[in-house]
Amino acid sequence: MLLLTSCALAVTLARLGATASTFAGSTSTFQFPQPMPLSLRPILSSQTLNRSALQDQLQVAGDEAGSIATAPAVAKVEQAFPLVQPNTSDNKESSFNVIDHWGNLSPFKSVASFGLPNASAVIPAGYTLQQVQLLHRHGARYPTSGSGPADFATELHAAAQGVGFNATGPLEFLNIWTYKLGAEILTPFGREQLFNLGVGFRVKYGQLLKGFSDLPVWRTTSEERMVDSAYVAAIGQNLNITDAGLACISQQAFSVFRAILPDYHQLIEIEADGFNSTLAPYEICPNANNNISSFGSVQSQKWIQLYLAPAQERLSPFIEGFNLTIADIYNMQTLCPYETVALGYSVFCDLFTEEEWKGFEYSLDLAFWYSNGPGNPATSALGRGWVEELVSRLTQERITSFGSSVNETIVSNDVTFPLNQPIFVDASHDTVITAIITAMNFTSIAANGPLPTDHIPDNQTYIVTQLAPFGSNLVGQVLSKDGSTNPTHIRWILNDGVVPLTGINGCAEDPNGLCDLPTFIAGMKQRIQEIDFDFDCFANYTIPDPDTITDGQFPQ
Repeated sequence: MLLLTSCALAVTLARLGATASTFAGSTSTFQFPQPMPLSLRPILSSQTLNRSALQDQLQVAGDEAGSIATAPAVAKVEQAFPLVQPNTSDNKESSFNVIDHWGNLSPFKSVASFGLPNASAVIPAGYTLQQVQLLHRHGARYPTSGSGPADFATELHAAAQGVGFNATGPLEFLNIWTYKLGAEILTPFGREQLFNLGVGFRVKYGQLLKGFSDLPVWRTTSEERMVDSAYVAAIGQNLNITDAGLACISQQAFSVFRAILPDYHQLIEIEADGFNSTLAPYEICPNANNNISSFGSVQSQKWIQLYLAPAQERLSPFIEGFNLTIADIYNMQTLCPYETVALGYSVFCDLFTEEEWKGFEYSLDLAFWYSNGPGNPATSALGRGWVEELVSRLTQERITSFGSSVNETIVSNDVTFPLNQPIFVDASHDTVITAIITAMNFTSIAANGPLPTDHIPDNQTYIVTQLAPFGSNLVGQVLSKDGSTNPTHIRWILNDGVVPLTGINGCAEDPNGLCDLPTFIAGMKQRIQEIDFDFDCFANYTIPDPDTITDGQFPQ
């Protein structure tokens, strides 16, 4: 009877749309279980395991996997279960997958190639894996507070309270639609993503756990979705965090507290204004929080006004009592990925054509290129600190000069920043990952820039869906050749696609993306010297000609 009543109510509202709607755009919230105040969460006692105890755990669990070196191929991530694949309004091509065109709002899927079509993430023949560096993004989340989707719901609900509001045809659902999204934190699907990432990483690289003499130290930042992503990924790696709980965040200047877990140490760097962290470098870079950083929005808006004009003309006749602007339509388009990764499906997806979804994806490419990628003069400065930490890990030499986002207290000791681990794991954000690959000078990714704002270029190489989707991951494989016990080479795999390193001084073309390790280290040191952190982050300048920036630095 309840279902029948609900259906009848929907039909009645659709027919009587000229009266005020109590539904359209209203906020519907529910949370289970209720959140526990931070002050009531259990504080961990220090727990340590000696080498013998760790080895006993490994023996009980069975031998470690290392499929990245033993399997003939790597299993690809090709689906986003349990999300329902949306349709387009024109159903132009049945093979077209809307989910694959959401930019940084897309779920992670394996990338076929970044220009090395015959390369595989499997360790090349003749090489032995010595060490791995993993940098990953958090999983799918709800929108940030006060963002476009919530604004659209608020405006729609206000309009629906007046006389004359009515939605028909493809927009008829708006009469009873409510806003069900939370803010900032992971969705259930986002947790699944990070769990699967952890499982996959353990299966591929678990053999390296045998090389630890002390407990591993992984890193993340203090935002809730970051902490949760780190912990869920650890569960996927089969690292026991049963007793995990958060201690109060330290207010000391070094911006860190540690949660000590039975199987590994989780370092949590404070992500807040004025605190140094290479995993959230924008907190100490003024030009990452002003009109310099918002240049991507300026450039993207030029394109949005063009590609969504047909959608505005097509959809406007189906709604009365609400002025449907292009900004509203873009927010409706953005609701599609956010509702899908949160609720499993979104009716907003079906409103747009295949070409409009390609346009949406390109709007995010523009936003990232000009705000968080090679086209912004402060981007490389944001990525420089992590590159300095990478060099420190690869050389096992402490950082002694501090002129970027590196936190001196964190990197100055073995407790918070060990140098001899066979595995390093860092969790960060999409914009930080794109800043780091810009600072590392992965030029093949930026090959077709600067990006135009009036059309999608042919043979595009900078595609944010491939670079920084939810759950994205960058893996550095440190290898030794011909049975050597010392590392000799390195290569990088971004979302399962091997990245050419020819943009790094001295790294030659290689079908497997390999570079001599000493050459790579020298190239990273050169990049560190080239990037003027103080000027790019603190200087008072205007954006120069966009066509002059392709390396994330202010033109020399």
